[in-house]
Amino acid sequence: MQAIVDGCKSGKINATVEVLICNNEDAFVLKRAENEGIPSYILNKAKCGSEDAIANKILELMEQYSIDMIFLAGYMRKMHPAVLEKFDNRIFNIHPALLPKYGGKGMYGIHVHEAVIAAGEKESGVTIHRVNSQYDSGQIIRQTTVPVMEGDTPDTLAARVLEREHEFLVEVISDIADGKIPLG
Repeated sequence: MQAIVDGCKSGKINATVEVLICNNEDAFVLKRAENEGIPSYILNKAKCGSEDAIANKILELMEQYSIDMIFLAGYMRKMHPAVLEKFDNRIFNIHPALLPKYGGKGMYGIHVHEAVIAAGEKESGVTIHRVNSQYDSGQIIRQTTVPVMEGDTPDTLAARVLEREHEFLVEVISDIADGKIPLG
């Protein structure tokens, strides 16, 4: 999220971050949002009671803040069908590998980099894709590659991918905000 906020503040992205929704009350992103003056909400089953109630609250907040696009940057839950329907083709996710490889349920964080190295890949990368009802299977918007170096560990590869991820995120969201990548 910080890369997105910084991209907006610097003018590299012609948009603003209006609201943060998080399901993990211990996530550091909540502190980042507070530091930036971005309203944040923790929505999970403990607070809302059900997946339907979470979806209804998300939709309520999207309307309250006049949201055009949703970007999942670390949001680790499947989106509810009602949210997917309302924001069809306007929900995006970033994935730390070159989809369709190394995607799907359970393929997040260090697990992705472990799988890439175990497979002996020579390159990995970053994928930004539209979100649909299946993990990591929505339309790929853009990808960028990151080399896998001799002697890489999952941690060293993760650090290199994350560095590129932050730059790439700003590039792609800028193109979405400028209409070069159409919303639904």
